[in-house]
Amino acid sequence: MESDSPTAATATTTAESTTAAGAAARDEPILTVRNLQTSFFTDKEVIRAVDGVNFDIRPGETVGIVGESGSGKSVTARSIMGLVDSPGRIMSGSSIRFNHVETLISFASDFSERTVNLDDLEAEHDPASLFDHPDIDATPRTFGYDDREEATIEDFVGAYGEALEFIGDDDCVFVRGGGPNDPESITDGFVELTRCTGEIQRAMRGGRIAMVFQDPLTSLNPVYTVGNQIKETLRLHQDLSGQEATQEAMNLLEAVGIPDARRRVTEYPHQFSGGMRQRAVIAMALACDPDLLICDEPTTALDVTIQAQILDLLRELQEERDLGIMFITHDMGVIAEVTHRVNVMYAGEVVETAGVHSLFDDPKHPYTQGLLESIPGRQESDRLQTIEGNVPTPNEPATYCRFAPRCPKAFEECEAVHPDTVSVGDASEDEQTDHTAACLLYIDKYVNNHVRTETGAQTQTQPQTDADTAGGDER
Repeated sequence: MESDSPTAATATTTAESTTAAGAAARDEPILTVRNLQTSFFTDKEVIRAVDGVNFDIRPGETVGIVGESGSGKSVTARSIMGLVDSPGRIMSGSSIRFNHVETLISFASDFSERTVNLDDLEAEHDPASLFDHPDIDATPRTFGYDDREEATIEDFVGAYGEALEFIGDDDCVFVRGGGPNDPESITDGFVELTRCTGEIQRAMRGGRIAMVFQDPLTSLNPVYTVGNQIKETLRLHQDLSGQEATQEAMNLLEAVGIPDARRRVTEYPHQFSGGMRQRAVIAMALACDPDLLICDEPTTALDVTIQAQILDLLRELQEERDLGIMFITHDMGVIAEVTHRVNVMYAGEVVETAGVHSLFDDPKHPYTQGLLESIPGRQESDRLQTIEGNVPTPNEPATYCRFAPRCPKAFEECEAVHPDTVSVGDASEDEQTDHTAACLLYIDKYVNNHVRTETGAQTQTQPQTDADTAGGDER
């Protein structure tokens, strides 16, 4: 891919302009997603909408999730928020960990009966004592796709970061260095969001983690004033009087660039323009000063000029509040504009992960290359490039590359082997992430019989002769 295209230039310029935000991103992620699997159980089949997704988000950085409709982007966001409706279910073995010391201190104080100290558990690594531990349920659990497997010691014991997966029925807050009797001494830990129930889930959703949806009209109640809806959010999570909540609602409207906040706080959603409604929704999301903001296609329904204003607003708010942002979109131009790191999703899986510079300068996965080639103005051709076919419904375990039927570079093994995710490039100093792809083109044992020739931005797969393969059949 040539890097002098309009979008690549945007990625470079924008990333340079957001260096301060990128530098602010600390090494420790605020959100850690591992092996996320969310399935929908219908009468006819199981839809594996999210299938083994892994990524991290750090404070002060924006991580993009990009892909066509049906790739699993929004289901990933709803899984993090705990908003997956029936017949959907987050499968056992999935882990969504929220890491924030101040939140852990609060939860250890307020919900002590649901707090487990990792130091206490890790001091009991003897298998016999672990299985006798009153807080550990060692009964068989369901992992993956309805396969019954016996729980093993490895499911319970490990260093921090691979901590005990199943501890009792309700425990979801894990801490180190302190505990319910000494919460101020807590040094680290996490909240396991896949296990949250009741009060802790409500405290997390809209409190520590907030979400901005695509259409503000679905987030705003038409029969209540915008001010009342912001105040309701404030009073749900904070101990504020009515007058204090009203003043804070006006402050939030001003913070997101809505003029004359004293008047606008008394108006209804239909009295706001599309862009102003989205600003009001962002104000609601920021009401409880979250640490992580999930934006699900927040600019799709807006005019281009309004889109730019909303993106600028999000950048400003991130710098002011050190927000971690998960930004979901199908628009590669928006990805270039706002993100630091990018996860490309296809049919429920992450097929490529890279810093935004690396992704636009040197995309590896054929799907990513296709997305970039479809951007208007990127190629000097009369016709826009398209990716033939549609995203498949992932209704069976992935035993092959799901992109293979649409891939111009697929070879025989692609339709029989599911590719592992492998490193295809080292992390640059400013992007803090390795470049990885899930593609057989980058796994040596599958390309020994295939010579790849790169010409400019295109990579072609050619068959080898008998001489090349030392007796192998010509494909």
